[in-house]
Amino acid sequence: MSSDRIHLGVDEARALGERALRGIGYDAEEAWIIADHVIDAALCGYEYSGLAKILNIPEHPRFAQPRRPMAILHETEVSALYDGGNNNGMVAMYHAARAAIAKAAAHGVAIIGVTDSWMSGRSAYFVEMIARAGLVAIHTASSGAAVAPHGGSRAVLGTNPIAFALPGDDGPLVLDMGTSAFMGTDLALRVRLGAPLPEGVAIDRDGKPTRDAKEARDGALLPFGGHKGFGLGLIVQAFGLLAGSALGAGNDGYVFIAFRPDLLVPLADLKRELAALIAKVKAVPPLPGFSEIRIPGEQSAKNRARLSSEGLEIDRLVYDRLTVLAGINEPARGR
Repeated sequence: MSSDRIHLGVDEARALGERALRGIGYDAEEAWIIADHVIDAALCGYEYSGLAKILNIPEHPRFAQPRRPMAILHETEVSALYDGGNNNGMVAMYHAARAAIAKAAAHGVAIIGVTDSWMSGRSAYFVEMIARAGLVAIHTASSGAAVAPHGGSRAVLGTNPIAFALPGDDGPLVLDMGTSAFMGTDLALRVRLGAPLPEGVAIDRDGKPTRDAKEARDGALLPFGGHKGFGLGLIVQAFGLLAGSALGAGNDGYVFIAFRPDLLVPLADLKRELAALIAKVKAVPPLPGFSEIRIPGEQSAKNRARLSSEGLEIDRLVYDRLTVLAGINEPARGR
C-alpha cells in the first residue's frame, strides 16, 4: 500500500470518526448517527462520502451558526414538516426517516419534509433504512447553488439527488442518483487533495470547461445527461419548496415519501415479483465488454460485505486531519 494511504479496521474507523465528531462539538448520539452514516458510505465503496466527509462539516459555513432542537412546524396523521434547527443533515434526515417509518407503519403512508438543515449525506442510507422496515421509500434532497442549468453559465441548482427503495427478500432494491454530472462531496475531496476532475463535468466562473476542482467549486458543476439531468434537478429543487426551502445556499429542502406496499399489493407478492424482475434483467446476455448486467445498488452491497471484513483505506491527509479533530497525538501511520 502507498505510504499516502492508511488502513483502518471498521471498528477502528468508526471509533476515530465518532471521536473526531465529539471533538467538534457533537454529543454521543449525534456522533454515532453521523459516523454510522459515513462508515456505511465507505463500506459501500464511496470513499469521498466516508470519513473524509467529516472534515467537510466544521468547514461548512453553517456549522458555526447556532443549532436548535428539531421542531415540528406542521403535522397531520400522515405528514410532518420539520424545522431542522440548523442541524447537520445526516442527523436531521435520520430522525426524519424514523418519523416516516413510524407514520407509514401506523397509517399506511407518510410524507415528511425538513427545512433548515444542511449536508444530508448519502440518500441511499435513508431509503434503505425505510425499505428494511418493509416500506417503499422515495427521497428528494435539494440544496444550495452548485449546478448550472443545461446551457447556463452559472450555478443555480443543487446537486439534488433523488432516491428510491423497495423491500426485497435479498435486501432492498435501491436507486440513489445525483442529478449533477459529478457529486459535490467528491468535488470537495478533490479540492482537498488537489486532484483533477474528469472531462466534461464542470465549468469555471467564466463558464469555460475546467478539470480544476477549485475552479469548479468557484464555478459550477454541470447536470448529468444535459437537459434530462437538468429537468430532474429542477424537479428535485421544486420538491424542496414543499419542505419550505427557497433557491440559494443555506435553504436546503428534503422530502420523504414512505408507504406500505399492501396499499397496492401484498408485501409477499411484491417481494416475489421484484425477485423475478431482477432475475429477468440479470439473465439478459451482456454485450461485448460487459461481464454481467449489474442492478443498481448491487456493487454497493458486494463492497459492504467485502470491506466489512477487509477494513477501509483512507488518504493520509484525511487521517491526519481526523486525528487533530479527535485530539489524538500520534504520527500518521500506514500498514
